[in-house]
Amino acid sequence: MRRVTLLASSAVVAVGLCGCQTIELSDVTGSLGARAETSAAEPRGDLDHSRERFRANPKDADAALQYASALRATGQRSQAVAVLEQAAIGNPNNRALLAGYGRALADNGNFQQAFDVLSRSHNPDDPDWRILSAQGAVLDQLDRHDEARQYYASALKIAPEEPSVLSNLGLSYLLSNELPKAEEILRRAYGKAGQDARIRTNLALTVGLQGHLAEAESLVKAGLPEEQAAANVAYLRGLLSRRENGEKLTAKVAGRG
Repeated sequence: MRRVTLLASSAVVAVGLCGCQTIELSDVTGSLGARAETSAAEPRGDLDHSRERFRANPKDADAALQYASALRATGQRSQAVAVLEQAAIGNPNNRALLAGYGRALADNGNFQQAFDVLSRSHNPDDPDWRILSAQGAVLDQLDRHDEARQYYASALKIAPEEPSVLSNLGLSYLLSNELPKAEEILRRAYGKAGQDARIRTNLALTVGLQGHLAEAESLVKAGLPEEQAAANVAYLRGLLSRRENGEKLTAKVAGRG
């Protein structure tokens, strides 16, 4: 199935069909707190260079993170996990490496292991709101929404009104079908983030699921060329139609780092 790309994704909300099939909206996203690549071409162009740098010294944490980032950006998720797993063995106390490894595991669908590794990357004496938010995002993928929201609350104590954390929190309520609450929080996130396309898309889906299609369409096509705007609107309508037919929202993580 052709996928309409609205923006670079960090987490995925999908509409579950019968059996194992899903329809993915790859850009209804949460945030795993990693840097975003500026384009898909950049990591692809760096793939050969980063591979050689990593092979020269597999214990180099920075080289491993760079190589894994390029691998994930080109869809090689399991390979990214293997690279970071190898590097983590040689750097068991490197928090940045463990955080990247946790994101890669989540990207690959290994949610419980991802949560465990992210927990190892976090120092309670020096809490990092990005890791707390990432842990929450992974818990949401495990349908542990109440626990996830505790992590978002902790993150927001450190970074009040941080849009990416608010967006994750809004998605948490979206996944549990608490749409008015999801909309309230996503509007807060959108107001703080300006024109962040990820948050705008999250809000559009939430608004559309409540029957406000005109506003939802306005959100997903804002500022885009006509052809891309039309494609985004068509895809959003398809998702909303499936949802109206009783299909359930599910989620998986596709983080970057």
